[in-house]
Amino acid sequence: MYNVEYFGVIDIPALTLTAFTLFFIGLIVYLRREDRREGYPIEDDVTGRREPAQGFLFVAQPKTFRLAGGGTVSKPDGSRDAFELKASRSSPVPGTPLQPTGDPMLAALGPGAYADRAKTPDLTDHGLAKIVPLRAAKTYFVEKNDPDPRGYTVLGRDGRVAGTVSDVWIDQGEYLARYVEVELTGGGRRVLLPLTMAVVRRGRKVVQTDAVLASQFADAPSTAAPDQVTRDEEERIAAYFGGGYLYATPNRAEPWL
Repeated sequence: MYNVEYFGVIDIPALTLTAFTLFFIGLIVYLRREDRREGYPIEDDVTGRREPAQGFLFVAQPKTFRLAGGGTVSKPDGSRDAFELKASRSSPVPGTPLQPTGDPMLAALGPGAYADRAKTPDLTDHGLAKIVPLRAAKTYFVEKNDPDPRGYTVLGRDGRVAGTVSDVWIDQGEYLARYVEVELTGGGRRVLLPLTMAVVRRGRKVVQTDAVLASQFADAPSTAAPDQVTRDEEERIAAYFGGGYLYATPNRAEPWL
């Protein structure tokens, strides 16, 4: 009988390496196509002219996504940002810094930049609004060993009074406080101050932020609904107070040396 070897000439390690190489190439192509669903085609930094597509391998085909809260969204959809740039270039050379025009706190630039997000609130697994004030979350309370800031005076970076804490907004999904609701002095308008940018001082009964001046609370974004905050509003609130760390005072935007 003949000695037949069915697998004697097959190099298993070479086949494995070849399969892995082909898989890796395919993975790179797939990822490079998927990351072009938003923000493409890119635009020239100076002229605004759209750059041509980078070959058929790297152009994402439209895909429809089903959203957790209902509805669908398709990307890419050819839409472009309709945002008015409140800034001018410090030089016509590509990549040069932008300088805000007008009030830098309202320019939505640098640390104050934000993305347009959904105009709906973030939800818990049970379909409830995740971030709400304590007045709307009856089963939540401030732990007795922690300071309850309601009624505390709110101070800006300059130490002046911006308003009074009227409520605490908590995250029902994470079980922690996210914002203090500030009733502004004189106007009765209410805005949310992120607690990550504030310090609660129990002894003095004040909540102080080093992000903005007391007078700048008047321009802070507010919520459309009294007892819920949308994703888009959260984005704008965090951007406004975050932008204060660079633009609240002129000397913050200057070099240290």
